[in-house]
Amino acid sequence: MPMAYRRIVAKFGTSLLTSSTDHLDLHVMSSLVEQIARLYRQGKEVVIISSGAIASGRQKLKAVPERKNIPFKQVLASVGQSHLMYTYEQLFSKHDITVAQALLTKEDLRDRSGYLNARNTLLALIELGIICVVNENDVVAIDEIEGLKFGDNDNLSAMVANLIDADLLALLTDIGGLYTADPHYNPQAQLIRRVDKIDAEIEHIASDTASRQGIGGMTAKIEAARLATSSGVNVVIADGREPDILVRISEGEDIGTFFPAQVNKMESKKRWMLSGLASKGNVTVDKGAAVALKKHNKSLLPAGVLKTEGEFHRGDIVDILDERGKRIGCGIANYSSSDLATIAGKHSDKIGSLLGYDYGDEVIHRNNMVII
Repeated sequence: MPMAYRRIVAKFGTSLLTSSTDHLDLHVMSSLVEQIARLYRQGKEVVIISSGAIASGRQKLKAVPERKNIPFKQVLASVGQSHLMYTYEQLFSKHDITVAQALLTKEDLRDRSGYLNARNTLLALIELGIICVVNENDVVAIDEIEGLKFGDNDNLSAMVANLIDADLLALLTDIGGLYTADPHYNPQAQLIRRVDKIDAEIEHIASDTASRQGIGGMTAKIEAARLATSSGVNVVIADGREPDILVRISEGEDIGTFFPAQVNKMESKKRWMLSGLASKGNVTVDKGAAVALKKHNKSLLPAGVLKTEGEFHRGDIVDILDERGKRIGCGIANYSSSDLATIAGKHSDKIGSLLGYDYGDEVIHRNNMVII
């Protein structure tokens, strides 16, 4: 584990910020803010991903009868977001630190322009020494709108870590990390200190480790860790109630569950591609092509394509899947989905005669591809 980190994304879960109650726990929040202030004075850079808006809104509207529909949850988020930010502003003002807020949706980051705008704003805030509190814009982002919701702030935190070239993503919750079973119910559960590879076994363990509050749970945290580590960011899942947890993590202390970055930092374009936010479809490849891409850094040729899903055009980003449907990478397509339906499985020298035009031998060139 590295000795120290400079740029950190710290995600605070609902169960942590509320101590698993129906209101914000000011003692917990004050402790976290104080730790960030200490890091700030050390010259470290921290961006906060904060859940708790809906819980905060519920606290403010406790006299209003609870409703289960989505519009009411958005009302809670709208009321709670301002209260949550006011709380952060008050706590940080004690340390003479200015805070800002950023509300994001998947739609904001789907296109290259939106991605760069968000990135530039967050980096400018960091440069100015302003602590940014990021949350999903729950007022406009709902599950029903074509999947354009992050679904949980774990996913959002991984995206932001990717966005700003963070050294570390700290996912702080009310549990000490990834355990072999849910420690809330199984006293024999053992903490897994390090996960070098997120495989089927780790996914299975995560699915059995439930979160008592919030949306994400451990499965979402593992998915966030997969995205972050795939784009060169180290990840720690830890108990945010531990004394000086953020300071200790920032100094490289072995605490919680550590997920080392799987690759070196990638340049911005490839990180954006890897996020999956702008993907327009899927290209499934055969075993031979999968090996050529993963082991030999080759371009994807039409001969290795089995099928496509979704409608996409030349220049769009597509996900690359193996025969089992597992995502092995992504890239910029040289041919549209309709073109690929014609040339899939064919040799490259047949492209011109089959289509009447030719954009090159490669379906996706290796220079426009990211393999994970």
